[in-house]
Amino acid sequence: MLSGCSVSSLAARFAFFPPEPATYAVRKDEATGRLVASGVPRDNALDVLLVDTTRGNKVVAFYFRNPCARLTLLYSHGNAADLGQLYDLFVQLKVNLKVNLMGYDYSGYGASTGKPSEENTYADIEAVYQCLETEYGISQEDIILYGQSVGSGPTLHLASRLPRLRGVVLHSAILSGLRVVCHVNFTFCFDIYKNVKKIKKVKCPVLVIHGTDDDVVNWSHGKELWKLAREPYDPLWIKGGGHCNLELYPDFIRHLSRFIREMETITTKIRLKKIRQSLQPRKKAHRVNTATTTTFTTNCCCRIRVRKPTCPSCNFSCGCCGAAVPASPAVAAAAVPAGAASSAAVAETLVNAADLCARASTFGSFCRD
Repeated sequence: MLSGCSVSSLAARFAFFPPEPATYAVRKDEATGRLVASGVPRDNALDVLLVDTTRGNKVVAFYFRNPCARLTLLYSHGNAADLGQLYDLFVQLKVNLKVNLMGYDYSGYGASTGKPSEENTYADIEAVYQCLETEYGISQEDIILYGQSVGSGPTLHLASRLPRLRGVVLHSAILSGLRVVCHVNFTFCFDIYKNVKKIKKVKCPVLVIHGTDDDVVNWSHGKELWKLAREPYDPLWIKGGGHCNLELYPDFIRHLSRFIREMETITTKIRLKKIRQSLQPRKKAHRVNTATTTTFTTNCCCRIRVRKPTCPSCNFSCGCCGAAVPASPAVAAAAVPAGAASSAAVAETLVNAADLCARASTFGSFCRD
């Protein structure tokens, strides 16, 4: 039986899968004095940045400029890729959507310093957002946050704090870490990336994109997030789409382009009206049951790190209430390249996940948020 003190350390082993070695490196160009990235094509429209976070790390960010852009996309990727692998996708999105695009690597990914964790991803996106404001003069009214897979966690964390955002895109997003593993309809205090709660605080249009055959993060996650959004945009359910191939479907770029164009045409007057409406108390009738059906397969790549629990009964669930908190190696939402996760790691994760699900009801009585 695992104690609450063991949860974070055990889950950290399965939480993030930064490519090793990193697919790019950052150095200073002696001729220009600018930072450049080796391992990716040279591009005069690309700025390579090192951004300081409040947790003492330096994260790498790629800013792709588009002279025709009216909006900027702040992209949070999944947990098994880095900026070098996403370079081509970012260029395609910049061109096809006619946007500026800021992508960044989480702490411990690529050339970013530190170690990956839930708390660090929150600090990472906050620092990159501040960089957009201070270095490029881009306000939240002209920003669309884009979260893919586990990137939906930092995306909704920031979106819930910015009332004047232009929009949010959730791509193969998760309701929460534990909900990827177990059939639960409540939130444990030791759960991570509690998107199921944060989505209700987002005060801008939300586009949800999900594949109907996603075997990593079940389609039900996307449907539930769409239902919970205050201002849901027409969702895109890609028939037959998996977890890591949605960009290959023609409907993906068409629907995303339509969303971007509509966000561009929202006038200040209309936007202010929507903000005022979103600040009004929500009607009870709008609340929906958050029960969801999830799956766990050996194709899943990631396990999510949990925070230290804070139980109402014992404040830490250590011993005073006579219970121990199980490990939560929840599946995150990005696919691991072939061979990235060993069969032993997958097998151990399946055992831990099965044990956690079997005991979930016991802990639910005293350890719910």
